[in-house]
Amino acid sequence: MYKVDLDVDQSIEKAVERRRAVETARKARIFNTRLRVMGLDLDALNQQVQEKKHRQSVERQRDNAFDKMRRIHDEVLLQQDIDEREKRAALHADLTQYWATHQRVDSLDADLTCGLKGAFSITTPESELGPASMQIFQGDGIGEEQKRREQIKKTERDLRVQKEDNERKNMEDKHKEMLVSKELVHQDLKGVQQRALEEECKKATRITLDNYNQALAAERAEKRQEQKRREEKESLTEMWHTMTSDMMTECAEAAERQMGGGRPPQVLIDRWKGMNPEQLSAIHSEREAQRLERQRQCDAEKSQEAAWDLQLLKASTKAEEEERSAAKLRREKRIQMDQYNMELARKQQEHQEYLNKRLYTNKPTEVYFHQFNTSSR
Repeated sequence: MYKVDLDVDQSIEKAVERRRAVETARKARIFNTRLRVMGLDLDALNQQVQEKKHRQSVERQRDNAFDKMRRIHDEVLLQQDIDEREKRAALHADLTQYWATHQRVDSLDADLTCGLKGAFSITTPESELGPASMQIFQGDGIGEEQKRREQIKKTERDLRVQKEDNERKNMEDKHKEMLVSKELVHQDLKGVQQRALEEECKKATRITLDNYNQALAAERAEKRQEQKRREEKESLTEMWHTMTSDMMTECAEAAERQMGGGRPPQVLIDRWKGMNPEQLSAIHSEREAQRLERQRQCDAEKSQEAAWDLQLLKASTKAEEEERSAAKLRREKRIQMDQYNMELARKQQEHQEYLNKRLYTNKPTEVYFHQFNTSSR
């Protein structure tokens, strides 16, 4: 028998599948309208960048707020720790003071000798008690009273020394305060004296300044009076000179100054009193000649303007006739163009009817269009 279940070579099929996958990816990339026509969406990318920056800024602000809150909490905890230590130190100092004042131990068996009220008393007979129940042994308590008195004396001496130290410190503090008070009083007195001296100096300065201002005002008033007298004198002199001058006496010869050398006399404008009749007649004749010349020029200008107006009227009439002829010509051309366009439209409509009704009778279906763009090659 022959072996027919041989292994099939899968390399060809894998190569075909690989080529089909590559072709499908290439077609998707080529026929993607957005990437081919529109390109990348820059507005969306910019918006994403702005959102990322805003998110990073918010995160930084949040981290800064957390850091600030953490520092505040650390400071609060540190202050609480310091306060707790101070409270413990004060409590320890108070407890030590209480122990030293109210709980002094004068002997080892103070609970037996102090006679405390409510202390436990033994009702068992001593004959039945053993060695472990013994509290006072032979030899104990010798000199205890002497020790207690010495301790009391020592405590009194310590208290006396402490009291003297406190009194000495209080005296030193009072002495320092007295010295400071004396120093302040001395400074205040010195300040008062200084201010009094300053006030006296200011008063003397004001008096001197007032005297100087009064002297200056008197000198200025004297100068004004002197200037007023001088101005009045000059005014009187000028009035006298004006009244006695040639201007007021109306002397005609005083207005002319002979120059010599055949030149006309020079007129003095500050002394001139007017023109003589010969000069007035010459001026009138010259004015009449100028009027006639001006009238002649005006007549010549009017005639020239009339000629220009006539020429402009003729030119405007000719231009209107040319405009009417041009408008008529344009109207005729427009009519001809409309007729030509109507003829072209009629021919085009006939040709379109021929194409739609006689030439192209079979319309293409969707199968016809689906045969295009099936491959990227």
